[in-house]
Amino acid sequence: MFKTIKNALKTPDVRKRLLFTLLLIVIFRLGCYITVPGVNTFQISEAFKGQGFAALIDLISGGAFSRLSIFAMSISPYITASIVIQLLAMVIPALERLTKEGGEEGRRKINKYTKILTIVLAFIEGLGIYLSYKDSGIFMDTSFLTGATVVISFMAGTALLMWLGELITSKGIGNGISMLIFVGIIAGLPEGVNAIWNLMFEGGAFTTTGLLIAIGVVIGAIVLIAGVVFVQEAERRVPVQYSKRVVGRKMMGGQNTHIPLKLAMAGVMPVIFASSIMTFPAMIIQMINSNIANETGFWNVIYNFSIATSSSSVGWGYSLANAIVYLLLIVGFTFFYTYATFNPAEVSNNIKKNGGFIPGIRAGKPTTDYLKGILSKLTIFGGLFLAVIAILPMLIRFTNLNIAFGGTSILIVVGVALETVQQLESQLVMRHYKGFLE
Repeated sequence: MFKTIKNALKTPDVRKRLLFTLLLIVIFRLGCYITVPGVNTFQISEAFKGQGFAALIDLISGGAFSRLSIFAMSISPYITASIVIQLLAMVIPALERLTKEGGEEGRRKINKYTKILTIVLAFIEGLGIYLSYKDSGIFMDTSFLTGATVVISFMAGTALLMWLGELITSKGIGNGISMLIFVGIIAGLPEGVNAIWNLMFEGGAFTTTGLLIAIGVVIGAIVLIAGVVFVQEAERRVPVQYSKRVVGRKMMGGQNTHIPLKLAMAGVMPVIFASSIMTFPAMIIQMINSNIANETGFWNVIYNFSIATSSSSVGWGYSLANAIVYLLLIVGFTFFYTYATFNPAEVSNNIKKNGGFIPGIRAGKPTTDYLKGILSKLTIFGGLFLAVIAILPMLIRFTNLNIAFGGTSILIVVGVALETVQQLESQLVMRHYKGFLE
């Protein structure tokens, strides 16, 4: 591994990409500490106390949301815009044609529409944040000018992050948007380490019980990470055999290959989208009534149900109901994303056109049904795995372990790390160097 890093740093092109990525990451982290104009920084911590719905946004933004910095919304409007565009592409024929048949020009137009929608969503979300905390004493005054400045600052921060993400993707290492989320989560790692350290010292004195609990937590985290790596990398290889055919004067085909079907083909996106949907009602209710947490009634029930994903102060009943709905949403979105990226009928037709077949399965509809059956089983397993990992922290919060132990964060960090390592591998393999996985 160290030799690989040394070879990467010795290669001018790879070294330039690594340093460029690091520079943009530093810019991102610096921006997380630049508070938007008109904010009373002394009142921020008090205003955010007990706001469970904000935990996910704060996690992804690397603590920028709880500081009300220019990057408070992180890249979440862009993620939501991308998801909305994908959903619209399934129901609007023109967008579907751009996605599947538009080529490079089509991708540019889709990217343009995504950016426009990102700005619109950033405006709505920024306005929602301002209205939610307008009466909390965070802002110096509540005039129109202050509100406009705060919302525009949030929008500018999201636009800047979107641009930084594109630069990382094109000129750096890894997927830029995923890398920014990865860095935001990793920024909270020292707090997690400190929490584990404090387990060993109860009341300032070292305890054997605390040590055993800390060791158990570390071992559990390692096992969990290993499980995530296994599921992310595991794949079902469906064998495909191509018959020989004569093209001109040459004999073509005759080779055996396979179709790799991942266990978690949808990645971590179903978890992110399900989390956004679960916390969305709480954000809307908070915008309308900032004191809803201290009231009773129907809307308080909806609010507590919504924040149960990221708060342990609402009780077992809300958490259990939230966990069930959360699980169903994750599994549902896992199926949606899997079938959006892998079309069994299209793959079957391509195999048939190229003179291929799956051994023991007839070409055409039988091949489509066979691939659908395999994909359904893999997707059910992958969706349930993602749901269990995401729900696990909700159960741990009701124990005596006060640890920032996020299943969603582990899924994102491991997934992005694997993707980045693979890209670095490809850069080094092209230059005949051994990589991390060899």
